[in-house]
Amino acid sequence: MLSNRINTLLIKTPEGVEFSLRLAGPITRFLAWAIDLATIIAIISIINVFFAILGILSRDLAAAANIIGFFVVSIGYGILTEWYWQGQTLGKKLLRLRVMDSQGLRLQFSQVVIRNLLRFIDSLPALYLVGGLVCLLNQRAQRLGDFAANTIVTWNPRVSEPDLNQLLEGKYNSFHDYPHLEARLRQHVTPLEAQIAVQSIMRRDTLDPEARIALFRDLSAYFQTLVTFPQEATDGISDERYVRNVVEAIFRPKVSLEISSNSH
Repeated sequence: MLSNRINTLLIKTPEGVEFSLRLAGPITRFLAWAIDLATIIAIISIINVFFAILGILSRDLAAAANIIGFFVVSIGYGILTEWYWQGQTLGKKLLRLRVMDSQGLRLQFSQVVIRNLLRFIDSLPALYLVGGLVCLLNQRAQRLGDFAANTIVTWNPRVSEPDLNQLLEGKYNSFHDYPHLEARLRQHVTPLEAQIAVQSIMRRDTLDPEARIALFRDLSAYFQTLVTFPQEATDGISDERYVRNVVEAIFRPKVSLEISSNSH
């Protein structure tokens, strides 16, 4: 179940546990776009060197290639980076922004394509005036492309990292015997899913016993659909322990390898 308030997206699980996400405002998004625009211009400038060579043979052909190249780079840049970096471009990475499904679900490739194709409308008549006005007039700070793609942009403020040694109690993680599966897990788990797993562990003592059991059962079942560890790695561990193993595999890959090597 989901609900939202100004500048915040609240995700509520069936067990009654809430996770909040900060929504990015128009100004921060504009700054990220400015960085991306500078990146796009730099890429096009490099490509133009080759188009200049082509212009020696035919000016018309070089002009046509220039126009097509600008369209492909300006649209392709956003699509490729947001898909490959799970909702982030270079500008969004630097300003800690991320594109997400508005319902907290996994971002789909079709959503990335739609929101980037509509950038031209949002950027009209100049400097994202249409998109900026639309962002200011709705609670989720969505531009037209976000409405069409059913996406939002979140802001992840820099916070102090939790003490994972204390949080995970220093117990041996059976997943460390399978580093290739841990790597696959890190590849498939989205930032939102990782954040929910960490917050679940941090808040476990504040939950009712039944809600705690149900929450970790659901999380464990979901992570098992992403990557299947051998039976010897999961036998005898509880759902909560399974989620802790997942969190450690995601956030402490280097430490995980050290622990694994020292245990043999």
